[in-house]
Amino acid sequence: MKKQLTIADLLAKKEKLKQGNRRTANLYIESLDGEITIQEPERSVAIEALGMANDDTRSEMADPYIVYHCVVQPNLKDPQLQKEFGCVEPTDIVSIIFRPGEIAAISGHALKLAGFGEGVRKVDRDIKN
Repeated sequence: MKKQLTIADLLAKKEKLKQGNRRTANLYIESLDGEITIQEPERSVAIEALGMANDDTRSEMADPYIVYHCVVQPNLKDPQLQKEFGCVEPTDIVSIIFRPGEIAAISGHALKLAGFGEGVRKVDRDIKN
């Protein structure tokens, strides 16, 4: 059984929590036969993408938005890359480079790095009479 978090525990982790170092992960992309590096999305990016996902008119934009902001290597925001691929909108690069299933998978991995869908579990306690 895990211990109950206390104020002292949080204070001991204060510097680490305040730094907010975002986690990274390497993902193998089969269609490109290579690895990319993704980074945990900033809170504002995650919130914006979740808002898009809940809006019927913008829901298809949520995953590419996350991927655009979370892939750090290669840098999808590079102006030369954007120009060479003829992107009208910056996020266009995502659907040009990655297959639809890859976009969803990359987005899912990035959100997991931020703790969405993982890292929190309900603690069940037996009630004794």
